[in-house]
Amino acid sequence: MINKLQNAIDQAEKIVFFSGAGMSTASGIPDFRSSTGLYKNIYRAEEMLSHTFFKHYPEDFYDFYKTKMLYPDARPNYAHEFIAKLQDYKDVSVVTQNIDGLHQAAGSKNVYELHGSVLRNYCTHCHRFFDLSYIIESEGVPKCDECGAIIKPDVVLYEESLDENVINGALRVISQADLLVVCGTSLVVYPAAGFIRYFSGNNLAIINRDATSYDSNCDIVIHDDLVKTFKQLKIRD
Repeated sequence: MINKLQNAIDQAEKIVFFSGAGMSTASGIPDFRSSTGLYKNIYRAEEMLSHTFFKHYPEDFYDFYKTKMLYPDARPNYAHEFIAKLQDYKDVSVVTQNIDGLHQAAGSKNVYELHGSVLRNYCTHCHRFFDLSYIIESEGVPKCDECGAIIKPDVVLYEESLDENVINGALRVISQADLLVVCGTSLVVYPAAGFIRYFSGNNLAIINRDATSYDSNCDIVIHDDLVKTFKQLKIRD
């Protein structure tokens, strides 16, 4: 399957990488739904990441968010870097469910962040922007230093809708791609997982440690460590 994926990359002109939490585990950020993931080991994790919980219990929300969702020292791993380098030779886009900003840190230019980013935060009243360090350094609930209102991470919480512009951009590049490579996601989070259905190119590949319900629809299926897999691939001009 590695050879088949290599050939697909070599032959494609437009490539989209659709990444999930498994893309960043090698960077020290835990995933969500594996046996060691965040949702398996923390009771009520999904509830605590909901819009309702943020609105009614901001202190508890931020206590959880700061300790479990922020990894300021995380750095891009080999898989992030491979994708970024590939854009020197191919038309490469990234559609990601991740909120860590590591694709951009590695150098990827055309990135659609379906669930937002922890690097962006804004005042819920005056919409002033605040970076990640402001959130980390704030005691308790971060407040705007202009108007005093609560600051919200630019992250799509449960019960919130995805950004329409991001959706449209992601669907456009997926529908135009020759090759779609799904990386490190179990494809169970909707509506993001449903984006795969818009692909009509030559090869649909999935690289994930565990089997997914979408495997039977893929041309290339690799059940292995993501970084290990990318290290077996070459970038050819």
